[in-house]
Amino acid sequence: MVEQITPQQALERQEAGAVILDVRETDEFAAGHATGAVNIPLSELQSRLGDVPDADDLLIICQAGGRSQQAALWLDQQGVAAANVSGGTFAWASEGLPVD
Repeated sequence: MVEQITPQQALERQEAGAVILDVRETDEFAAGHATGAVNIPLSELQSRLGDVPDADDLLIICQAGGRSQQAALWLDQQGVAAANVSGGTFAWASEGLPVD
């Protein structure tokens, strides 16, 4: 089962060294994303598995939490542990957390 975390928990974990992987499409990412996030669109994730950051704490985010949940489940099947940021960048921005 994939761990579900809030945007605030994600920020705290990022500050402690976690990596945020944004799985939205590139144009969505360019329009605004959690500060410091890395972008690999869900549509490219399988072909770019080698590009997934090698992090002790990997947090997956999308717009609202659906695509990131799919990505986290798939990564788990590949042996890569990851947590899902519930509510996605919509919730992240709504909570006033840092956005680029």
